[in-house]
Amino acid sequence: MPNRPVEIGPAGLHAARAIEHLRLARGLTQHQLAARCTALGRPMTNTALSRTERARPRCDIDDLVAIATALGISPAALLPLGPSASHTASKTLDHLQEALLG
Repeated sequence: MPNRPVEIGPAGLHAARAIEHLRLARGLTQHQLAARCTALGRPMTNTALSRTERARPRCDIDDLVAIATALGISPAALLPLGPSASHTASKTLDHLQEALLG
């Protein structure tokens, strides 16, 4: 059976958008957030973070946990709230923005 790349689904796309949204809301550059991840013990370059935000390639769970920790949130906060990520993506981003702004 030939290997085929695994497509990134709605939850992965949502997480990528949420990472970028929260990074920008916190006023961090990709370099700064990558440095925070590295300081937490998960080496990451700004190029790797850029690729994660563009969902190319898929984000591995250890990177997701490090990024969330570096942003000061739970990894679950980067995931969609409901079973259908495509329907809840904008609601979740609105919820994250409300939480950040108080």
